[in-house]
Amino acid sequence: MKSAYELAMERLAKSDPDAAKPLTDEQKARLAEIDQVYQGRIAEREIFLKQKLEEALSVQKLDDAEEIRKQITNERARLEDEREDEKNKVRNG
Repeated sequence: MKSAYELAMERLAKSDPDAAKPLTDEQKARLAEIDQVYQGRIAEREIFLKQKLEEALSVQKLDDAEEIRKQITNERARLEDEREDEKNKVRNG
């Protein structure tokens, strides 16, 4: 007798047969490449913005510093979303 979990997983697999499709070696390599590229972009933006943050803090511009902190967070989120979009394109072919 199957558990409720197993039955639910079977129904899910039937409703989206492409979800269980294994990735090819080429897709895996492309996903790893995308991760590397976006890690570099994120690091580049964070270094630049953290320098601006340090400058703002050194001259006591606290409002500017808060804006830069928000920008760091937004930039990271934007780049991570872009990375996931690129990876989904690769996964879906």
